[in-house]
Amino acid sequence: MTQARRGPRERMVFSAAQLIRRQGVTATGMREVAAHADAPRGSLQHYFPGGKEQLVNEAVAWAGRYAGKRVARFLAGLDRPTPSGLFAAMAAQWADEYAADGFAAGCPVAAATVDCATSGDSTREAAATAFATWRGPVAEALSDMGVPPARAESLATLMISTLEGAILMARAERDVRPLTTVVEELRPLLDAATGPGDEGRRTRP
Repeated sequence: MTQARRGPRERMVFSAAQLIRRQGVTATGMREVAAHADAPRGSLQHYFPGGKEQLVNEAVAWAGRYAGKRVARFLAGLDRPTPSGLFAAMAAQWADEYAADGFAAGCPVAAATVDCATSGDSTREAAATAFATWRGPVAEALSDMGVPPARAESLATLMISTLEGAILMARAERDVRPLTTVVEELRPLLDAATGPGDEGRRTRP
């Protein structure tokens, strides 16, 4: 769904996520969100009676769902799904964005987490839930590839936390090198988790 086809509420949640990923929670104002979303200012109170905190939390939740849904798209683009292939696709999304558009934007969930001290405990909880929403599909994909379920959850945490760190370093250095480095370094560890003789995705009974 394009931005133009979204309703005012959806547009404001989406716009909040886009602004937060570029400038953080503290610097993102409600009026700025309304202007970015091309929505009437009066609609802010109507759709978000809880104010900025509610809007931020919903934007963070949206970002978690978006990241989780992207996992299936990454897998669909792989000829033979492997843990390292999935991680490489996750990192390539950011490397491609930075190569095309510069290093201005990061992950809105990470940005909200950094600003939790000033945005309230509910935002911390929203960020934790968003990471879990993202981690679940990654762990499920790894399990489908033959990684034992308990290990799949741990590796999903490793993949996401490593990716988030590489995103921060890439933005600081204005270079995609951290992203390409973590892909190469984690490749043998991730693929070894499927065990010897695995030839890609395994189908659950």
